Amino acid sequence: MTLLHLFILAVTQGVTEFLPISSSGHLILLPALAGIEDQGQVVDVAVHVGTLGAVIVYFWADVREALAGIGRLVRGRADTPGARLALLLLMATVPVVVAGLALKLTGLDDAMRSVAVIGWTMLGFGVVLWVADRFGPARLEAADWSWRHAWILGLWQAVALIPGTSRSGICITGARFLGYSRHGAAKIAMLMSIPTIAASGALLAAEVVATADTEAARNGAIAAGFAFVSALAALALMMRLLRSVSFTPYVIYRVALGIGLLAWAYS
Repeated sequence: MTLLHLFILAVTQGVTEFLPISSSGHLILLPALAGIEDQGQVVDVAVHVGTLGAVIVYFWADVREALAGIGRLVRGRADTPGARLALLLLMATVPVVVAGLALKLTGLDDAMRSVAVIGWTMLGFGVVLWVADRFGPARLEAADWSWRHAWILGLWQAVALIPGTSRSGICITGARFLGYSRHGAAKIAMLMSIPTIAASGALLAAEVVATADTEAARNGAIAAGFAFVSALAALALMMRLLRSVSFTPYVIYRVALGIGLLAWAYS
C-alpha cells in the first residue's frame, strides 16, 4: 500500500471513529467506491489502535483512575471510583468480545462487509439515533453510570459489529435512551471504546506475529500514527460541540449516505 493510501485510510478512521457515522463502514466503503484494493482487517484494526491512543490521551484523568483501581478490582473490591469504573468498563466489554469471536469463527464478519449492509445500517441506525436524541431524557451524566447500564450498553455495543452501525453511535443511542445527556452519553461511549479497541489490537498483534507479515506490520504502524493525530483533533472538536449542538447533523448525513448507498448497491 502506498503512503497516500495509508494516509487517506487513517484520516478517514480518525475523523469518523468518534462521530456517530461508523468509521468501519467508511473504511469498507473507501475501496469499494474508489475501485481500489480493500485494505483488509489488519489495517482496519491498526487505525482503530491509533484512535485508541487518542481517546486515552483525551480522557487520561479517567483512564489513570481506572488503571489505579484495577489492583483493588483484582482483589475482589470495587470500593473506589477507579475500581468501580474499571469494573463497569469490563462488564460493558464482555458482550462485544463474545459476539466478535462468534462472528469471526463463523465467518460472518467478512460476509457482512458489503455496500448494501452498510447502506441499511447507516439509514436504520441513523433514524434510531435521531429518535433517542429527540425523545430521550437528559437526567443522567457519565458519573451516574451504573452496573445495570453497563450491561445494557455492552449489548448495544455488540450490535456495532455489523458494519455501518457505528460503535460510538450505537452506544450514544443506547445511553440517550437510558436518560444520559448528550455529553455524558458521548463520554461513556468513548471510555467504552478503550477496552474494546484494546482487545481488537491484541488480536491484530497475534495475527501479525502468527503470519510473520512484516509489510502488514509496517503499514499498520504508519496508519496507526496518522489515525492518532486526526482522531485526537476530531474528538476534541466533537466533545466541545456537543455542549451546544445535537446529533441531528450526523443523522442527516447517515440517512443521506444510507439512501445513496442503497440506490447504488441495488442499481
